[in-house]
Amino acid sequence: MNRDWIATAKTLSQALPYLQRYAGAVVVIKFGGNAMGDADAMAEFARDVVLMKQVGMHPVIIHGGGPMINDMLERLGITSSFVRGKRVTDQATVEVVEMVLTGLVNKRIVQAIMDQGGRAVGLSGKDDDLMVAEADDPELGFVGQPKHMNVQVLHDLNNAGIIPVVAPVATGENDGETYNVNGDTAAGAIAGALRADRLLLLTDVPGVKGPDGTVLTQLSLEQVREFIADGTIAGGMIPKTETALAAIEAGVRAVVILDGRLPNASLLELFTDHGAGSIIRAEDDETSA
Repeated sequence: MNRDWIATAKTLSQALPYLQRYAGAVVVIKFGGNAMGDADAMAEFARDVVLMKQVGMHPVIIHGGGPMINDMLERLGITSSFVRGKRVTDQATVEVVEMVLTGLVNKRIVQAIMDQGGRAVGLSGKDDDLMVAEADDPELGFVGQPKHMNVQVLHDLNNAGIIPVVAPVATGENDGETYNVNGDTAAGAIAGALRADRLLLLTDVPGVKGPDGTVLTQLSLEQVREFIADGTIAGGMIPKTETALAAIEAGVRAVVILDGRLPNASLLELFTDHGAGSIIRAEDDETSA
């Protein structure tokens, strides 16, 4: 008997408690980083998501697309700048952002999921008023902060056996304009509105590092606040952990920040004892998974 087959069967058997644990659970996944530009990594991610749906979970995908936006802006000769890590988005830039995110990137992910045998529908925060935003900062132009969420369309798609793939573009609360929303922020807002069981933030780093530089596998809300205050959590990890705090306060049971470059990262986190990345839990979440 082939040892690989035996190992595969054993792994499936060991995953049973987790499959039972997450049956019917809503899991929101922020997909971005290097994996989006790699065909093999995209196919692997899509296969993982289809597996989740097949075993009774309800995955909801929110994606970014910064490198693709940068490439298109450069090709069109549109200069883009950043303030405090956020893209200054004028009228010309927001039109490119919407075109790239809702067109090129969104449909590429939808197609990848369908290629793996799943059903997927692409939409943006503008569809059915899923995400209504207000201006984040006048200095940033058309950059939005989610204010009102209407996630019924996501429930409808989940119940129909369809995986929603959401581009982080929103409608303005008062002016009807289009707003570019940070992908992590959008994922947190959607997860909170869905009261998701898990929010997975796939990044290009292994997780949240502690004072000694090692990755912390588990953190409480209080630890996250302390590490932000004392500078242990710094740079690009600040908005991710702040998103985690806001999502948990809105009703998400736990948020995991993990390395999306790791093969089958989402499955490792959800269906194994080892897990992956750093999990930030609600105080009343006592599950081991």
